[in-house]
Amino acid sequence: MDEKIRVVIVDDHQVVLEGFMARLEREPEIDVVATASNGVEAIEVVKSTLPDVVLMDVSMPIMNGIESTQVLKEELPNIRVLMLTMHDNREYIMKVMQAGAVGYMLKEISAEKMVQAIKTVYQGSTYFCESVTQTLFSQEITPVVAKSNPLSRREESVLRLVAQGCSSKKIAQMLDISYRTVETHRQNIKHKLDLHSTAELAKYALENGLSS
Repeated sequence: MDEKIRVVIVDDHQVVLEGFMARLEREPEIDVVATASNGVEAIEVVKSTLPDVVLMDVSMPIMNGIESTQVLKEELPNIRVLMLTMHDNREYIMKVMQAGAVGYMLKEISAEKMVQAIKTVYQGSTYFCESVTQTLFSQEITPVVAKSNPLSRREESVLRLVAQGCSSKKIAQMLDISYRTVETHRQNIKHKLDLHSTAELAKYALENGLSS
């Protein structure tokens, strides 16, 4: 990787913040460019530093991580937000997805997995730590809105794998089709559903029972 991944860390607990910084400062491919201790600070810091990835705590004073993520995604739609939390219940996960975050991981995650998560979302995929994935995909999901499904079976298969955080290269390998074909399917899915990002695709899959 020629350029370092520029990261902002947001957490209201100083000890946790320093712990995350210590983990990431050992990584030659990652540069922690700033920190913040609440959602309002996070918005200001992210606007001034324009990082590649934001590690965002969910529960914070003044403005929580979900609210600040919504603001950031409206004003800086290309920002990649990875949500950090102690909670792995489905309600929290869905709120995070709806806010526009592209990943969700528990604070107890190992340093190795945290780095993997940052690299994954930086490269354009979604990331959910293992326990969160189990929470999401082990439960029956009732569609929020009953709609006729415009997707072909192959497009549904691609969408399911996108929702699980798989890259186009990985999907091509799993479905035994070319990378270009996967990219074509992804563009067709976005067009049919009027969606514009990987996070929106994953959210649609979760809400319409196409995630498992």
